Amino acid sequence: MLDAASWAGRLGGDTFLAQTYHRSYAHFPGVADTAGLFSWDDLNRIIATQRLEPPRLRLSVDGEMVPLHRYAIPTTNRRAVTWSRIQPSDFHAQLRDGASLVLDAVEKIHPAVGAAAEGLERFLGTSVQANVYASWTEREGFGRHWDDHDVVVVQLHGSKRWRLWGMTREAPTFRDVESPEEPEGDPVADLVLSPGDVLYLPRGWWHSVTADQGTESLHLTFGMVPHTGADLMLWVVDQLRVSLALRRDIPRFGSLAEQSDFTDAVRREVADMMADPRLVERWAESIDTTDLSHAIPSLPYVDGVPAQGEITVKLTTPRGRLTANREQGTVTFSAAGTAWDFAESAAPALGTLLTNQPTTLGELADSAGLEVKEVAELVSVLIDGHAVAVVGTAL
Repeated sequence: MLDAASWAGRLGGDTFLAQTYHRSYAHFPGVADTAGLFSWDDLNRIIATQRLEPPRLRLSVDGEMVPLHRYAIPTTNRRAVTWSRIQPSDFHAQLRDGASLVLDAVEKIHPAVGAAAEGLERFLGTSVQANVYASWTEREGFGRHWDDHDVVVVQLHGSKRWRLWGMTREAPTFRDVESPEEPEGDPVADLVLSPGDVLYLPRGWWHSVTADQGTESLHLTFGMVPHTGADLMLWVVDQLRVSLALRRDIPRFGSLAEQSDFTDAVRREVADMMADPRLVERWAESIDTTDLSHAIPSLPYVDGVPAQGEITVKLTTPRGRLTANREQGTVTFSAAGTAWDFAESAAPALGTLLTNQPTTLGELADSAGLEVKEVAELVSVLIDGHAVAVVGTAL
């Protein structure tokens, strides 16, 4: 299972975070146990049962998307709902002729990949999306390109060749003032990934990828949302909305002296906050506790969770915080944009929830020495706040 500890072990833990993350590529041969993670059968099932429109499901060759009409036909049901239905023979023909297949956000529809994405998010502290890529020929699906986010690649089946050129513009972003120039010369690395291999690639690194080893290839790419200085400044501005200096109207039609006084006041507020040596820690705590949760209902329990020990629950977000308030004899549980205060006795149960593993009400009660009824009441509060959901009923 690729949980946070497993990812840390495979990528190198604190050494990876201190020396490699955001800095350079790293190849980890054979470190991933891919059994049960994602297979050709899983891909076939998803395509056959889900209504997947481009760009969620798409084919690409030589850096261009293949027009949908070449492998799918519009289908309308009796309620006049229209979607694109894959035509297997045409679909196969496009892939046989060199197109690569991409399925975006597979973590939303495949539990094993979803759990792996959550584990990586817990390790790296940033949102993760997992895409599936499949290729059959030596033609490049996307050409030489760079991504605006770091990626972790897990090779599932067959082999894939990755040629890497490094960055031509340091830390490029999706919204940028200029684009990176094409790299010159030979690649700095020429790798062939085999099943179980893992590749880490920072954003901005140019790369070209091809299935030129004579086998079909299937791999997962976990993309991590970047957090930049611009994002920090946006957060700082949001925090400073309590300040009158930032709430005042801009004196557009005022005198030059009035405009100068206004900008000086804003500058002082920003400078004071930026002088806080723990600013990044405060920002990290904020994004960990306000990150949107997965919208998971808890049916059939629409009026609170009954006190039944076999009901299984889980945190709906990979990240959250538990803070002790010793003077008050309480703990604060923060997740999914809300914070709750509970008695200190609830701390073990809340800590168990923060492991992000499915847990029964009975196990939560045992961990804290509480009655199942007390835990059910606590969990019901968190369900109302979208931080916890039932993932296994007692019915």
